[in-house]
Parts: sequence; structure tokens; C-alpha cells
Amino acid sequence: MSFRAKRRNLFLLAAILLASCTRPDVLTMFVGTYSDGFYAYDFDQNAGKPADDAPVAKAEMPNPSYLTVDGNRVYAVSEMPDETASVWAWRWGGNGFDLLGSQPTGLPARGEDPCYVSTDGNLLAVANYTGGSLGVYRLRENGIIAPLDSLLISGIGGPDMSRQETPHVHCAVFSPDGKHLFFSEFSADEIGRLDISGGGVRNYCRAATLHSDYGPRHLLFDPSGEHLYVLGELSGDITVFDYVNGNLREKQVIKADRMDARGAADLHFSPDGKFLYASLRLRGDGIVVYEVGPGGVLAYVGYQATGPHPRNFNITPNGRYVLVACRDNNSIEIYARDRKTGLLTDTGRRIPVERPVFVGWE
Repeated sequence: MSFRAKRRNLFLLAAILLASCTRPDVLTMFVGTYSDGFYAYDFDQNAGKPADDAPVAKAEMPNPSYLTVDGNRVYAVSEMPDETASVWAWRWGGNGFDLLGSQPTGLPARGEDPCYVSTDGNLLAVANYTGGSLGVYRLRENGIIAPLDSLLISGIGGPDMSRQETPHVHCAVFSPDGKHLFFSEFSADEIGRLDISGGGVRNYCRAATLHSDYGPRHLLFDPSGEHLYVLGELSGDITVFDYVNGNLREKQVIKADRMDARGAADLHFSPDGKFLYASLRLRGDGIVVYEVGPGGVLAYVGYQATGPHPRNFNITPNGRYVLVACRDNNSIEIYARDRKTGLLTDTGRRIPVERPVFVGWE
């Protein structure tokens, strides 16, 4: 064999080895829990299963119920009902976590039970459910969370005296244009808005008033950034808003929870933006499927029953599988997704995890 042929074969072998090492179809899957830590798994999004039932790594902290990922940084809330409630920053190194630090979510009160965290890369927003507040933090260049910058207390006004008697905030999302921060005012049946300015937030206003007894929980912008979708935990409705220059204009209200279980939880778009999925709990637990039509309007497609208490779920980036965190049967259930119809089929595959309540990707 000539030297040139040998060199060509060596290059081919190196390319094959490199491809096998990078494994482009294997994702890092993060799983948050109501337990003593969150986990990283290797998940093959083409095969629809983890490389191993055992996690690659664990980050130890109390009740990491919701995470957000920004590059190799993972921010996780510690959903505790007292002054120990906090938000933590971690660096993910591919096979382990390094703690960057943490900050309390109140002063020290009004930060109890943080249940949602999001970032635009410069600011970190934390929704405190029992504390009834929205906390905003600046992020330093190294990803460390600076001390609490702003704390806004939500209001009340909804009619459910068992669920809306005190303020609650459940979700906070940054607008795609980078100009605003929207958050769910669960007990007031409203959507609040803050302007992003000068490296912080200011100028609170009521962006939208929802119908009475709505209990807004989850907010989600569509991939185009032209529409905001609001899921009502109490009403079981999804409201579609046009988003124009910071303003919300209501265009549709459609029922998601047809059993009135008052436990609607989570929203996610398929990667191509053609379908919207919502999780329902407390009765008839499962995932409801909508097709997204012109102008962002929704049309009901179908429903897939799941295990108990699907608080959170997520869709693989290739759109082939939906992973559902079923808190009350201690497992993540894996469903195959038809990318043409949007409908789901149970694969029967399960990932055992103690009280899982979040699934996300690096």
C-alpha cells in the first residue's frame, strides 16, 4: 500500500473515531426532581432511549424542581417553603457539575417555593409561587448570580379562595425581542410585564387581564416570536395573544382541560412550531395536542393519557420523542411522536427517577 493510501486510510479512521466520540444524536438530558438533586443522562434522540438507566452525573441540592440551561451553565431553583429557598448556578463539564454559587430568592421572606427560572444570558428571573413574587438577578460574566436586584410582589383578585387567596407567581419569560419580561400573576388572573432597561428591569404594567378564575400558570412564545400562549392551571384554557411592540392582543381562547381538573401544567411547541402540547394533571392525566394554524390559532388534534401527575415534559430537538416527567410514579415516560400528525404513541420505555418534575436538554 502506498504512503498516500495509508495516509488516506488514517484520515478516514480518525474521522470515524471522531464521529463516534461526538455522538451527535446523543443529547445531555437534565432531570429535575422533588428530591435531593438533579441529574444528567445521555439520551439517544434517534433511538428514543437513554444510553443507560443510570445517570452520568448528579448535582446535589434540595428540591431542584425547575432548571434552565444557558450554554454549559445550569440554573436550578431549590423549591423550599422557607428562608432556605434559593436559586443555584452550576457549570456542566460533560461528566460532572461544579457549583458556581447560589442566592436566596427572598429578602429573606417572599421568596418561598421558587418554581420557575429563566434567563436571557444577562438577567435571571425566578418565579416564587408561595412567596408570590418575581425575583430578578444580574448574571456576572462567569455565570455567577449576583445578589437579588429586583423583587416584585404580585397581587390577588381571583375568585378561588382556596387557591388564589394569596399572591402566586408561577412563570416568567423573556420576550424574543429582548425588550420585556412577562410573568404569570396566578392569583390576580393577569399577565404582568416589565421593561428591560439599563441592565435590569423597571416599569411594571399589566400586560393582559384574563377571564376570572383563570389561574395563569405557564407562558410560552412561539418560535416566530409573534404570539404568546398562556395556559390556565385553574380554567384549563389556553389563550393565544398576538405580540406586537411589547403589547398583547387576545385572539383565541381554547379549552385544554376538558375534565375541569384544575391542574393544567406545562406547554411546549414541537421543534418545527407546527404543534403545541399541554400537560394536564389531577384527573385524566395526560398530554393534549393542538395543530398551530395561520396566525397562531390552535385546532384540537388529540390526547394521550400518561402516568400520574405529568407536571413537566419536553420534546427531543429532532421532534421524534416526547419525554414526560410523571412525578407520582417515579418515572419519565417516553412517547414516540408522529411528526406529520403530532399524535403520540407510548413506547413502553421508562426511566426510573425519584419524583421527577423537569426534563430539559443541554
